[in-house]
Amino acid sequence: MSEIRVHITDRKGVSHQVDAPTDMNMNLMELVRVFELAPEGTIGVCGGMAMCASCQFYVNSDHDLPEKTEDEEAMLSEAFFVNEKSRLGCQIHLTNDLNGLQVELAPEGS
Repeated sequence: MSEIRVHITDRKGVSHQVDAPTDMNMNLMELVRVFELAPEGTIGVCGGMAMCASCQFYVNSDHDLPEKTEDEEAMLSEAFFVNEKSRLGCQIHLTNDLNGLQVELAPEGS
């Protein structure tokens, strides 16, 4: 199994270093759910379909990420607390190129 290290800051400001498999087609939102880094029901509400923005992250490292899809752009345009570093975790699949990725969960929107 191939793994990468991802640095995730949760909504309470606590930093977590987690090892993530790259051979399971997981995305960043699923990784947070697996490690229970956000209360149940507060992340991935739409199941990873880019329809709710509950998995909004701020990407704090210089990794080369895939371009935002039209669906992701549309959802972020309606989300709260969006900035230039905002991405939807459900749209970022974990690959070997993302080793050392540093992200922070955006505050919950309402």
